Amino acid sequence: MTTIETKAKSVKKASGILYNATTAEKNGLLNAIALQLERETEAICKINQKDLAAAEKAGISEVLLDRLTLNDKRIAQMIAGVHDVVALPDPVGEILERTKRPNGLTIEKVRVPLGAVGIIYEARPNVTVDASVLCLKAGNAVLLRGGSEAIRTNRKLVEIIKKALKSVGLPAGCVEFIDTTDRKAVAEMLEQDRCLDIIIPRGSQQLIKYIQANSSIPVIAHGEGNCHVYVDSSANLRQAEEIVVNAKVQRPSVCNAAEKLLVHERIAKTFLPRVAEKLRSANVELRGDRYARAILHDAVQANEGDWYREYLDLVIGIKVVKGLDEAIEHINRYGSHHSDAIVTGSKSNGEKFLREVDSAAVYVNASTRFTDGFEFGLGAEIGISTQKLHARGPMGLAELTSMKFVVRGNGQVRK
Repeated sequence: MTTIETKAKSVKKASGILYNATTAEKNGLLNAIALQLERETEAICKINQKDLAAAEKAGISEVLLDRLTLNDKRIAQMIAGVHDVVALPDPVGEILERTKRPNGLTIEKVRVPLGAVGIIYEARPNVTVDASVLCLKAGNAVLLRGGSEAIRTNRKLVEIIKKALKSVGLPAGCVEFIDTTDRKAVAEMLEQDRCLDIIIPRGSQQLIKYIQANSSIPVIAHGEGNCHVYVDSSANLRQAEEIVVNAKVQRPSVCNAAEKLLVHERIAKTFLPRVAEKLRSANVELRGDRYARAILHDAVQANEGDWYREYLDLVIGIKVVKGLDEAIEHINRYGSHHSDAIVTGSKSNGEKFLREVDSAAVYVNASTRFTDGFEFGLGAEIGISTQKLHARGPMGLAELTSMKFVVRGNGQVRK
């Protein structure tokens, strides 16, 4: 039996114990994790510096280094996120529907844990804690496989979680970690269908497509974020500037950052120079279609591939469109169905955009950066699904549960 198979079996066994854990027991565990993170903040930062040094030596970009970085502030945010999840209602046991049949049977649809969850992710070590905490609160045990860039930090964070598990008397197998940088580990993990009930990948589109193609376990995919902001002809241009700059610049390496800017042709000559000046001051590279480049002479020519691309960097594609219909058609054709926004002064245009753009999150007059479990009031998130089955959008506690029918009778038999 391989190490990965052993850990998958450990997670499966522990999931049976967590299935029956009370809300008080699960919250006690989460509070113990938060306390342990606080106690070991300095140690986490020191170990994270080793991962950062190795990544920098390997030539990883500054944007990816930012995703890898943990510091006092980010660990404090991580701890706050744990407390937020503690404060959330426990979804397990919630009765979604109750009916009484003419034959006297009472039928309830009840939330239950998914069971044993496998999570495969890259770069961001905060996912180790966020994913573990959400899974545990929803009554699931979890097998983690993080990226090689954060191997030391992830190892330390799992060590901390296991200390917390021990302190409250729950099995260490509630959270297991595949402690290797060997890429073959992912392939082996995807074969553990007898133990793992679901796989949730977070990372590059290349990784996600590989997992979807090779997993014998059902997959909930965290899709890429080719997100758009469309500035309508009736938009408040000052408001539009602020939304575009925030959506692109605040944290360009994350999936809810804007990658494309669409502008109505009536306002393009006025708006584009204004927003471009602010984007340039933030070191954003501009890539435009021929109409945008006629206004922004320093913009690089965008090609067909640019419209599909998630940059995860200080780069933005700019297209001038004839109106709302063309903007919607462009987004639905080239977008990743993640998060898209319209800036408009027209209520009817806003409602049409919300209705017709086929994305997990759609916005009127707000930044796409809000597509986030914490911002949506879900606590931490385990990912943002762009699928349409089981879960779509930020995945919080409810999305980490399934359901079962509970049927109560008094001797009924079917005739």
